[in-house]
Amino acid sequence: MANLTGRERSQYVRQMFGRIAPRYDLLNRLMTGGQDARCRRAAVDALELQPGGCILDVGAGTGDIAFEALKRIVDGRVVATDLTYEMMVLGRRKPGGDSVDWVLADALHLPFAESVFQGVISGYLLRNVPDVPAALVEQQRVLTPGGRMASLDTTPPRKNLLKPFIDFYMHRVIPLLGRLITGDSAAYTYLPDTTASFIPAEKLADLMEQAGFSGVSFVRRLFGVMAVHRGQKG
Repeated sequence: MANLTGRERSQYVRQMFGRIAPRYDLLNRLMTGGQDARCRRAAVDALELQPGGCILDVGAGTGDIAFEALKRIVDGRVVATDLTYEMMVLGRRKPGGDSVDWVLADALHLPFAESVFQGVISGYLLRNVPDVPAALVEQQRVLTPGGRMASLDTTPPRKNLLKPFIDFYMHRVIPLLGRLITGDSAAYTYLPDTTASFIPAEKLADLMEQAGFSGVSFVRRLFGVMAVHRGQKG
């Protein structure tokens, strides 16, 4: 239900991801043709990780981005938060899961002091939160001055020759895959719907600037339906 707001939206998202957690990673690989890994690497690249830093992955799910950051950072620490307990349990069971610090937390109310992390990153988080500006303000708050933020998320496809094919894939093929593999077509109807209704990449960049980030930029990926945004705390 992409039109839900406030607490109802948060509750729906938490329950939905709890249901699909066991097959979530597999569906991500199938839906993107394996390109999700490249997108994650691009998002981690945007953080420009420095030795000894502390990185926060918000909405970490099963931890794919957190593990990618952990491979890159030297003598650093990675903290992963998510609203869905079931996703984090699966993440902790992965190889290296004990090397990540897992925290059950709401992206709108991060349980950390100000200016703690040298980098904050999220993957497919912002389209699911009920208040995008508030989530961005929280990420800016916990960053140290000069710290970097990166977001990997879907963005509405632009109107071009590919759009009819992209729409067909998102609204027909993805729900079918979801039903066949997870038995939950509702979840995989919600996910394409949130892509189509999410704010455009340009607007998200504006919201990042309004939240206090500087040097904001973004790059579209995967035929324009995903974008990696980056910014810095001044």
